[in-house]
Amino acid sequence: MNLANGRHYLAIPGPSVTPDRVLRAMHKPAPNIYGGPLLDTVASIVEDLKAVARTRHSATIYISNGHGMWEAALANTVRAGDKVLSLVTGHFGEGWSKVAQAVGLQVEVLNSDLSSTFDLAKIAEVLSADKSHEIKALLTTHVDTSSSVKNDLYAVRKILDDLGHPALLMADCIASMGCDRFEMDDWGIDVALASSQKGLMVPPGLAFLFFNEKAAEARAKLGTISPYWDWVPRATPQAFYQYFDGTAPTHHLFGLREALDMLVLEEGVENAWARHETLARAVWAAFDAWSQGGESWMMIDDLKKRSHAVTAARLDGPNGTALRDYLTEQLGVTLGIGLGMAPSGTPEWHSYFRVGHMGHVNAHMVLGTLGAIETGLCALNIEHTAGGLSAAAAVCAGVQDRAAFSASGSAASNAESCCSDPAEARMQRS
Repeated sequence: MNLANGRHYLAIPGPSVTPDRVLRAMHKPAPNIYGGPLLDTVASIVEDLKAVARTRHSATIYISNGHGMWEAALANTVRAGDKVLSLVTGHFGEGWSKVAQAVGLQVEVLNSDLSSTFDLAKIAEVLSADKSHEIKALLTTHVDTSSSVKNDLYAVRKILDDLGHPALLMADCIASMGCDRFEMDDWGIDVALASSQKGLMVPPGLAFLFFNEKAAEARAKLGTISPYWDWVPRATPQAFYQYFDGTAPTHHLFGLREALDMLVLEEGVENAWARHETLARAVWAAFDAWSQGGESWMMIDDLKKRSHAVTAARLDGPNGTALRDYLTEQLGVTLGIGLGMAPSGTPEWHSYFRVGHMGHVNAHMVLGTLGAIETGLCALNIEHTAGGLSAAAAVCAGVQDRAAFSASGSAASNAESCCSDPAEARMQRS
């Protein structure tokens, strides 16, 4: 019997679930792009984007994805031949490094282990040795969507400040914006980039660059750059079309306005951060329970270094792919592939998977995903300890004593898990 019919649930780390009201907001006739309400709508969007990034400085909108913002950030701050330092903690940090190399920059890469964050001592060592300040910018990821590691950007800023190094601090916040706490101004981030399809709950197609006065000064020294990437007319448009260097992405803007209503005006950014933190802890509790007695399945051991938006995990052998396939084909839930943890096509690649819990997610969506994973573990006879779903439910219920929670009500069925013999479990309870 197949139980996948019905609304499919996409539990990948982007594109995230688009709220129905965002889809409805997009489903309307095309507007006038030369005057009328659209002009005021875009102005309000820019202000609310600043609220999400926690900046009083400039916000710009591009018809692009995050890869485009890697290039746009570089195009506005450095020129071919300049040197940048790229701090890599996963696949997407590597991706930004490759873009920097492709546009003619000298790129020094500091790779960290895929299960850990920046090596702050090594960063300080490299910057201390750069006496002539050849390094013009640091390329960082706040959360690398592949490894699910969350990096301490404020610690990097402190290193720069303590050394008096003038390099720009750039942050890829594509996976974290609207999900994990991010304070652009308070943390001293000079350039931040994000996109629409993750925490901002809008289909792929829009991306955003935020920059402060220091970054604006770097742009002013470059002279002429590609008109499409240039953030100056986008940040200070003299005519409406300059927001987008051409025709406005009208229906994406309708959706973005609705999403920002939900995130900024209704829930509030800090409340959204708190929601993501609790739901992430529920996911972690489930994984901790399933892997009890053995090595943790999660790639990041330190809780403080885990993203609240995505969790990367590993199972033995090819079980990562087997679990993903079973959930998609039999239960109607799609998990994310492992990305950058092992070379594609190798046996090791099939061990990894990711769970997205970003954007438009609530308790029943996360618990439903975890229930599907637990079902898949049982159906495929993947070795695990029962009780993951109960542990997650305890977190969502705000219960500190998980053992007591599991022993109460319907949660008492730990002894009668899908991996137990039901008759034997009933005898144990009696």
